[in-house]
Amino acid sequence: MGIGPQDVGVHQELRRRLVDQLRGAGVKDLAVLQAFDQVPRHLFVPEHFQARAYADEALPLGHGQTISKPSTHALYLQALHLKGNERVLEIGTGSGYQTALLAMLCEQVFSIERVAELAAAARARIEALGISNVAIRAGDGTYGWRSYAPFDAILVTASATDIPAPLVEQTRPGGQLIVPIGDSESQELHRITKKTDDRIEDKVIGQVRFVPLRGQASSEANSEGISK
Repeated sequence: MGIGPQDVGVHQELRRRLVDQLRGAGVKDLAVLQAFDQVPRHLFVPEHFQARAYADEALPLGHGQTISKPSTHALYLQALHLKGNERVLEIGTGSGYQTALLAMLCEQVFSIERVAELAAAARARIEALGISNVAIRAGDGTYGWRSYAPFDAILVTASATDIPAPLVEQTRPGGQLIVPIGDSESQELHRITKKTDDRIEDKVIGQVRFVPLRGQASSEANSEGISK
C-alpha cells in the first residue's frame, strides 16, 4: 500500500481545503480525513473536469456512471469505523477513487466494476500510484466475490431496491454492509450489521443519490422479495 510522490502545488492545497470542508461538515475520523489528504482526486476524474476535482460535487465518468461527491465517500468511510486490518469488498469501482481511499484505511480491498473499460482504467490509476493492496475485476458485483469471502465490510456504490442475498451471505458475522436503498426519486443509505446468529441490524445513516445497481442477483432480489 502506498501513494507515490505527489504534487506539492495547487492540487495539494486544494486537497487541504477539501479536508477542511469535510471536517467542517462533521467528518471526525482522522484516518478518513488523512486518506482524503493523501489521494489525488484530480487523477480520478476526466481531464476536462480536473478544475472541479476538489469541489464537493459528483462528476460524470462516462458509461452512465459518476464519481460521487467527496462528502458522500466520507459518509461511507466514517460509518465503517475501519481499524486498518479489514478485508473490504467494494461493489462499483467507478473511477477507483473510493477504492484508493479504502486502500489507505484497511488491509485489503477487493473491488468489482460492471463496465470493463472503467475497471481497466481504475486498475491503471491504482497501480500508477503504487497502491498494492487492491484487486479489481470486471463483472457482476451483485454476486460479490465469493472466493475471497467473508468480508469485514462491503460497500455498494449504486442504489438497490433491495439487498442482493449474496452480499449478505459474504459479510462475516459482526461485519457491515453499506448500501443505498430506494428508487430514482428517493434513496437512503443503510448500514447493515450482520449479527453472529445471522440476524441483521439495519440503520439508516443518510440521504443519498446514486445510479441504479445493475446485476442479476439484484434482479433476483427484486423478484423474490428478499428483505432487509
